[in-house]
Amino acid sequence: MLKSNEKSNDMLNMIKVVLAKGGPLVALILLMIFLTIRCPSFLTADNILNVFRQSSSQALIAIALMLAILTGGIDLAVGSNMALSTVIMGKCLEAGFPSLLCAVICVVAGLALGWFNGIILTKLKLPHPFISTLGTQFIYRGICLVLTQGTPISGMPPAVKWAGATFMGPIAVSVIIVIIIYIIFGVFFSKSILGRHIYAVGGNRDTAKLAGVNVDFTLTAVYTLGGLMCGIAGLILAGRVDAIAPMAGVNWETDAIAAVIVGGASFFGGKGNISGTFVGVMLIAVLRNGLNLLAITPDMQTVILGSVIILSVFIDVVRNGGFKKIRKLATN
Repeated sequence: MLKSNEKSNDMLNMIKVVLAKGGPLVALILLMIFLTIRCPSFLTADNILNVFRQSSSQALIAIALMLAILTGGIDLAVGSNMALSTVIMGKCLEAGFPSLLCAVICVVAGLALGWFNGIILTKLKLPHPFISTLGTQFIYRGICLVLTQGTPISGMPPAVKWAGATFMGPIAVSVIIVIIIYIIFGVFFSKSILGRHIYAVGGNRDTAKLAGVNVDFTLTAVYTLGGLMCGIAGLILAGRVDAIAPMAGVNWETDAIAAVIVGGASFFGGKGNISGTFVGVMLIAVLRNGLNLLAITPDMQTVILGSVIILSVFIDVVRNGGFKKIRKLATN
């Protein structure tokens, strides 16, 4: 009797481990099977490659959110950062700067804007990055509108379009760039000292500080790297659509948050991995593509995606014993 109970407990533990580690991938596979049955045009090479290409910028924005969430924070300014980076690039193009230099400026601008997020968070000692990044979200978007007067800038030169509009055979260069960046971050998180410090800060900030981790430097680095991802994402987006729009990236942070949490990261910080984030990005991208193929109205798509975000956060709370933590905080 005891042996049978032990076996059942072992089986339950195994199921929990599989769901924790491979749940997002299982969900992605099941979603793809469902869409293939409902829409035969879904599982075609052209459509799958198009899903990868269209989600390239969002995949980089998801890395920016993952970095912040790993530290127990958030970055609500990612979409506005991306938009302002491209607007700065567009203004440099209009001023006659060399197009290759303008592409570099876009990436550097994103990095600088992310660094500013980190600096105001750490130097002003704000209680949570929700406050600082909510503020810069509006500041960056407002600057976009002031600089452009709300008018898009169209007609990108080849040096700018290369990252977003060029193909190597059937595969878009943007997809290759994203894969390379994800591999780099995989190595960064597992091998670098800063990568380990990011997890340590998210796991327990006070303990990390006692262990000698420079928390302020780590947080500033996190938002700077996130800004770098926003700059690259903006360059890819501008090249793909052949235009710069001051309202680009609106609400992109919601999709990115859903992708990161669905991919296994925790709002409590200290948990998550880059492969899970990639699966989460693809899950959200495939869901959006499938909703379009099923002719679901944009309004209803918003409802469905909002429900996915709530469900993913609920799963995160259950997965990490959040209810126990909340009760403990309430009783103290």
